[in-house]
Amino acid sequence: MNLDYFALGLLVFVALVIFYGIIVIHDIPYEIAKKRNHPHQDAIHHAGWVSLFTLHALWPFLWIWATLWRHDRGWGMNALEHNQEALQSEFNAMKERIAILEKKLEDKEQQASTPSNGDTDGETK
Repeated sequence: MNLDYFALGLLVFVALVIFYGIIVIHDIPYEIAKKRNHPHQDAIHHAGWVSLFTLHALWPFLWIWATLWRHDRGWGMNALEHNQEALQSEFNAMKERIAILEKKLEDKEQQASTPSNGDTDGETK
């Protein structure tokens, strides 16, 4: 009889450990987000609870979502923004060069189309 109670107690203990273990595992993305001061940590926490009821389908995506953010660099797009600024300044410089070249070309075409003072169109003096 004592072994029956021991087996029942062991089954209850294992069931509780598994139940709370799953909850703790599903809070790992939220803990990561909280540690990294993630701006969407509440959404990650709620999605973790939803993932419990969707057979854990969302949980890997929550892990990725939580680890993408870092407080010191944000989403990691600053290098891209800096690169875009450099490209934009280079683009503006090239636009200015093209405008100068077009102006020079236009001036040369006007000089070629207008007769010079030395030309008298066939008149003789």
